[in-house]
Amino acid sequence: MASLRKASLPLANIPAPPVVKRLKLPQLVAQVADLRWQKPEKSASRLVVWSSKVSTLPISANSTRSSGYSRVQPPSIDAVAREWIAMKDWEEVTKKRRLDMLERVVFPKIGMLPIKQVTPAHVLDVLKTAQKKNGPSVAAEAKRTMAGVFDLAVSTLRADSDPVYPVRKALPANKTQHKRPLTTDEIGELLRDLASHGGRHETLGAFRLMWWTLCRPSEAVEAKWAEFDLDNATWKIPAERMKKRKEHVVPLPTQAVQMLRGLHGITGHCDHVFPGRDDRRKPMSVASFRQMLNVLGWGGKYSPHATRTTGSTRLNEMGFSADWIERQLAHVEPNAVRRTYNHADYLADRTKMMQQWADMLTAWEKGAAIIPLSQKSA
Repeated sequence: MASLRKASLPLANIPAPPVVKRLKLPQLVAQVADLRWQKPEKSASRLVVWSSKVSTLPISANSTRSSGYSRVQPPSIDAVAREWIAMKDWEEVTKKRRLDMLERVVFPKIGMLPIKQVTPAHVLDVLKTAQKKNGPSVAAEAKRTMAGVFDLAVSTLRADSDPVYPVRKALPANKTQHKRPLTTDEIGELLRDLASHGGRHETLGAFRLMWWTLCRPSEAVEAKWAEFDLDNATWKIPAERMKKRKEHVVPLPTQAVQMLRGLHGITGHCDHVFPGRDDRRKPMSVASFRQMLNVLGWGGKYSPHATRTTGSTRLNEMGFSADWIERQLAHVEPNAVRRTYNHADYLADRTKMMQQWADMLTAWEKGAAIIPLSQKSA
């Protein structure tokens, strides 16, 4: 016994047991329920067995690190939305437009929230803000997009439900006739208001280019310098930027050529003719048109998409060929037989037509009362 006592270590030399934090049952269950466990690496030195007696299970401060397990945060709506867009069989330009809408409208409010924590109240706040700041069409696009994102999240077990569905009819239906063609008096008033607007050169130039050529708003704001041949007064929009994915040659009236030559001294060093204000490497947003119109008092009375409707209506009144007008608008011939045999571009005819259209826009802006040709003959 004496020899055994001599061999014993002094109590001061006995290492202290590791500090262990014991949790009460509700705290422990909450922590365990909130953890997502990954398989330990092959190099893990030991196997951890979890006791079913959770009321007495000791949890040390570094237990997850030492055991080889790690905690994985649930994905944010930003991450799942980008994944949803990447899965779509869309052209790159379409994906960029949809992502641009999300970055402007959705992500600033809920982008960083874990997708499981997004509630119908969050979604409704996004939709109301979008309708107020960006208009009903953007709010509707945001709603459709969020519904698609949550459909992916639910189907992959990363969300339990779709918070968009309960509030899908919360906003009133849009009853404003945004695509009503403007009268000649309204066109003149709009252009005069535009001339008095002290906004950015890029916004004003893109808006006028849209009116002079009757292109789509996105085709105007995303235009690149490489697409223009100012010496020959033509604008060749590549297929990937066109709605029907077919290259479109647009004749430029002298007013457009003069504006572009002047703007080249400001944005000619950029890829885009109308670069964004914050990031000059990217094009300006179509939303800039709506913001400008709201400042001018035209919000709700006129939408940029009504420009093409207005131009088509007025050009038909002026007696121009429907074939020229439809080709200028890059519309597809609805008659399959006629579409097979009619491959004419009518570029020379469209050049004359669009120069006369631009001249009339100038006259209406100055307050002249010009009667369409068909009414003269009546």
